[in-house]
Amino acid sequence: MTTTNTEPKAHSHGLGQIPVSKLDTHGSSDVNDFPVPNGREEEWRFTPLRRLKGLHDWKGTADGTDELVIDAPEGVTVEKVGRDDERLGKAGLPVDRVIAQAYSSFEQATVVTVPRSLVADKAITIDRKGLGGTAFEQMVIDVQPMAEATIIMTATGTGVRAGTLDIHVGEGARLTLVNLQEQDDDAVEVGQHNARIGKDASFKSVVITLGGDLIRLSPRVSYEGRGGNAELYGLYFAGDDQHHEHRSLIDHNLSHTRSRVDYKGALSGAGAHTVWIGDVIIGEGTEGTDSYEHNRNLQLTDDTRVDSVPNLEIFTGEVQGAGHASASGRLDDIHLFYLCSRGIPAEEARRLIIRGYFLDIVNRIDDEDLRDHVMEKVERKLAAHE
Repeated sequence: MTTTNTEPKAHSHGLGQIPVSKLDTHGSSDVNDFPVPNGREEEWRFTPLRRLKGLHDWKGTADGTDELVIDAPEGVTVEKVGRDDERLGKAGLPVDRVIAQAYSSFEQATVVTVPRSLVADKAITIDRKGLGGTAFEQMVIDVQPMAEATIIMTATGTGVRAGTLDIHVGEGARLTLVNLQEQDDDAVEVGQHNARIGKDASFKSVVITLGGDLIRLSPRVSYEGRGGNAELYGLYFAGDDQHHEHRSLIDHNLSHTRSRVDYKGALSGAGAHTVWIGDVIIGEGTEGTDSYEHNRNLQLTDDTRVDSVPNLEIFTGEVQGAGHASASGRLDDIHLFYLCSRGIPAEEARRLIIRGYFLDIVNRIDDEDLRDHVMEKVERKLAAHE
């Protein structure tokens, strides 16, 4: 199945082709529509191409194997489908060469369906353990109208992985998706997450990135009906030589839609590098859209690098709210002094401050055991760099 849309796309409804966003909301499933990146392109300039293990200029054979375990409550269906399944690619097309290569190369896709009006009585868990090699993957999550579900996805193990996660949230449906990246230190992961939000539907995403050698995730949201609400939260902690890159795009292509993006990162150790790109488009002819994005980064050692780039494009004067903010810096000495003056040892005070810094993101996770698990992992990384 190949679908291509390379014509300029206006964010309007019958209002012509001008203005056209500089941000890319279209794409192609054909890898040949994307040139091989050289690292000077805007979408690749922060990514160390040499560490992609050949994903950006793939000439090999996919030889990776995974253990995939899905635990779903009664009523939720899990199926393997071929490339011709009509649900594939509906949420969004690949927007870079690596994802197009993955889309062109996968053999079977996994589809998880929460049927209409079902309120899942427990979380759906999707655990993927990489066993090595290179693999291209495709997954679809289809939450049908008026259904409600929580999905917890965990990636562990080793290997090189690239693929797409398509998310359909039907009219009036509610989905919370928690995505944990806890791969081994040599793992590479490049993923594009496409979410389509229906009328009066709600989607909450919480991305936790702690593992891997190089992790590059691109969550993207668009709307199918008014009243759609998307909340994207993220936590990342990069240690020695880790590269964590998150590139979100919210396309307010319809009126009366809402979005919130809040990502927090920490870095500690030589060569730790984090990238956050936050793109928001408020389309031509829309009214009553409400959007805000925020990124903060805490540099715990001097030998780290942060790149944080918020972008906001507005093509209408009828906006309810729009804004963005970005900040990066060191621990506040005043906070440390305050705690130490109360008799708290310096290292413990440091851990308390960082725990509090991440807490508002971690508290977006409803599962208490999972919250504790994430904070334990964060504190292990802190201890490793003290």
